[in-house]
Amino acid sequence: MFNLAEYFPITDPTLIFFVVLLIILLAPIIMGKLRIPHIIGMVLAGVLVGRYGLNILVRDDSFELFGKVGLLYIMFLAGLEMDMEGLKKNARKVVVFGVLSFVLPFILIYYTSMAWLHYSSLSALLLACVMSACTLIAYPIVGRYGLQKKKVVTLSVGASMLSLLFSLITLAALTGVFYGDGTDWRFWVFFLLKFVAYCVVVSMVTRRLTRYFLRRYSDAVMQFIFVMCILFMSAALSAFIGLEGIFGAFFSGLVLNRFIPSVSPLMNRIEFTGNALFIPYFLIGVGMLINVGVLFEGGGIIIAVAVMVVFGTLGKAMAAYVACLFFRMPWVAGHMMFGLTSAHAAGAIAMVMVGMKMETAPGQFLMDDTALNGVVMMILFTCIISTMVTENAAKAMVIHNAHNKVVEKQEGDDEKILIPVKYPETCDTLVSLGILMRNRKLNRGLVALNVVYDDEDAAYNQRKGQELLEHVTQTAAGADVRMQTQVRLATNIANGIKHAFIEYDASEIIMGLHIHQEVTKRFWGEFAQSLFNGLNRQIIIARCVMPLATLRRLQVAVPSRAEYEPGFTRWLERLARLAGNLDCRILFHGREDTLQAIKDYLLTGHGSVRAEYLSMEHWNQLPTLAGKIKSDDMFVVVTARKGTLSYKTAMDRLPDELSDYFKGQNIMIVFPDQYGKADTMTFTTAQHTEQLSAYDMLRGLLRRLFHRH
Repeated sequence: MFNLAEYFPITDPTLIFFVVLLIILLAPIIMGKLRIPHIIGMVLAGVLVGRYGLNILVRDDSFELFGKVGLLYIMFLAGLEMDMEGLKKNARKVVVFGVLSFVLPFILIYYTSMAWLHYSSLSALLLACVMSACTLIAYPIVGRYGLQKKKVVTLSVGASMLSLLFSLITLAALTGVFYGDGTDWRFWVFFLLKFVAYCVVVSMVTRRLTRYFLRRYSDAVMQFIFVMCILFMSAALSAFIGLEGIFGAFFSGLVLNRFIPSVSPLMNRIEFTGNALFIPYFLIGVGMLINVGVLFEGGGIIIAVAVMVVFGTLGKAMAAYVACLFFRMPWVAGHMMFGLTSAHAAGAIAMVMVGMKMETAPGQFLMDDTALNGVVMMILFTCIISTMVTENAAKAMVIHNAHNKVVEKQEGDDEKILIPVKYPETCDTLVSLGILMRNRKLNRGLVALNVVYDDEDAAYNQRKGQELLEHVTQTAAGADVRMQTQVRLATNIANGIKHAFIEYDASEIIMGLHIHQEVTKRFWGEFAQSLFNGLNRQIIIARCVMPLATLRRLQVAVPSRAEYEPGFTRWLERLARLAGNLDCRILFHGREDTLQAIKDYLLTGHGSVRAEYLSMEHWNQLPTLAGKIKSDDMFVVVTARKGTLSYKTAMDRLPDELSDYFKGQNIMIVFPDQYGKADTMTFTTAQHTEQLSAYDMLRGLLRRLFHRH
């Protein structure tokens, strides 16, 4: 007779992987129907298929490996997505909340476990360490609602890391006392030295390696593997000095934070890999450890679970709401702080396992099976509490922000960026600029255009152009950005771009500065000047000699009266987004009244942008800025078209000045929006304008004669 039970539990690795992928696929669908957070669905699915449920799967080594990676991934993403500027600004609040989040649960669990569970002081200390730490199980919910940069999330993540660090240090002290090392002052001096050395060495080495690697290698796979190497190296070194690897994972995320913009293709790959595989694997593995049946056996297990869940959660709640009151934040912020800091996961099991190896008497250990089962059940309950509270708090925060948001000064929602591409060497940088400057809230796609001459080589050039556009489409897809493409035939490249601009109803152009001197020795190239003289919309021309992610500062030269131009807010908005996404500083050079207008705009709509302002009274001082531009700066020149308010005759010398004084630098030239419509252009109107006038040629000749003599 056919017996289905003999085929279970599944032990074949291929089938195990298939079932796990099936759970990852179906759990969100089912949980969505039930209005239950997806994270809980993963844990409950693990309970169902594990040996304490239907016994469908064996918890083999893959769950150990992928589960460990998933836990590290959660902590790594938390550090990678943290608002570093917000963390610096709120460092004191993070410390206060972190101390509260550690101390209050620690005290409650320590005394209740001795009073109600009759634990020894060392056992109570170990359990207090377990409950005072926390794991950011609910952090993916924050990412789903786009709240990673919010102040309350920064406080919660920072406090979680501090409480975890305090718990790990206390655990190291307890271990040292148990084995006799903790009473020796040399143990603590050595531990402190190891910790400081770890932070300094990992930070310095990682920064240097990352900057070196990203500047020289642009391959997507290589960049992803490099980041993973940094993550696991940091985690391994953290474990080596006596701290859990999760601290090292979080610390590596902090170090890499500024090198991986949140909207970059690399960040998209990191998040995709973690959310699609490693993190769900970890959550399912946690569920497989949970034995729900022990709750029905009665005895000490119910009391143990009750003490851990009730008093541990109460301590975290007290810390969150006390901090909320102390910081004068709305209650919804307290809900979010409580939700993010109340969950426990496999790290708690690891701490208990340490106690199960400490033999206090023959056959007796600091922690027993009852404590282990109690901790596993506590994980289930705290994960449910944490995810539900965080989910509700996130929804409430989104609604609260929608009702109380600050209206940004924007030129409207007509954003549609056109990117003409010609050279494979520069197309990725231009697409990245477009991604970093676009308004993510509008979620508009980009338009990539390749214009080729209508001549005897047109068929070949069209084919090469199509290959180039397929490449930029993949680049944009890596950042989850839609890309429209077109290869266009034209007898005049500039006119081809202008016609496409009108047809797509584009708002602006981002293009590269030509790089092949054998084609033309003119600074603007063959057609750029004809383009910005023939269109009244914003045109950005960029030359990047290093990856955008490695830029540390934008230095922006702004002409006087630029604030009166119609395109003032558009280019300022784009630069603010670029600086924010790259997490770099931005330094404005200009007259005091212009700088004040810039400052007012940024304070209203982009208060988190780290902006500085230096006076530059005359546009003639532009060459003097050359000595202040470093190799990892981007020099941005906001120029103007002839006949506009901010135009100056000195701007005619811009090509020569950039060639003479800023050679080899990262350069961006902005031609802002002007009054008028681009659609006044016709197919028959001449749009070509020479880069150099006769006066420019004469001036250049006299300059060369003067220098020669």
